[in-house]
Amino acid sequence: MEILRVENLCKVYGKGDNEVRALDNISFSVNRGEFVAIIGPSGSGKSTLLHILGGVDTPTSGKVYMDGKDVYAQNEDQLAIFRRRQVGLIYQFYNLIPVLNVTENITLPVLMDGQKVNQQRLKELITTLRLTGREKHLPNQLSGGQQQRVSIGRALMNAPAVMLADEPTGNLDSKNSQEIIQLLKLSNEKYNQTLIVITHDENIALQADRILAIEDGRIIRDEVIRR
Repeated sequence: MEILRVENLCKVYGKGDNEVRALDNISFSVNRGEFVAIIGPSGSGKSTLLHILGGVDTPTSGKVYMDGKDVYAQNEDQLAIFRRRQVGLIYQFYNLIPVLNVTENITLPVLMDGQKVNQQRLKELITTLRLTGREKHLPNQLSGGQQQRVSIGRALMNAPAVMLADEPTGNLDSKNSQEIIQLLKLSNEKYNQTLIVITHDENIALQADRILAIEDGRIIRDEVIRR
């Protein structure tokens, strides 16, 4: 069943001689529970695409449908709710709040949404992410791999429809990189999370169900790896 559909998506920066077409008429769809890797050289439009899918940046033209709903037909308040509830964003540099501990960072999206924290889900996430005993630690008391695990927990806490990860292992060594990908795959399989990952790492891409290759703002390859 389709969870995400992108139709004729364009993103243009600047005008005239300074115009840069970051995305050039991109169309594709993603099924619920699918693990998709997006690859391509720097400047190809990968991160721009991910930010538009996540409601962080707006398209110049084209449509993004999430669960059948036109994302950019919503007003700013509705978009803010969409970002909190429908997508989980994971970044290369973690983006944790330095004055909040592990538990507070993970539960922040729920509290910002004015919702009650699901303590059972929180406990399960902390256990799954192997953060037990570190609940009160601040980010500067954690390793890079542990900080990325916290950011995964934060992204999963609201049980979003789609998880979006922008180079989630780009700041980690090979051991921690593989561990983070295994955790993302676990969330994909255990919670049936739809997972879209931007990566430069071919080994990570080959673990996905499908690879989208982007170059100069266009999809040049859409390859199913496994069904």
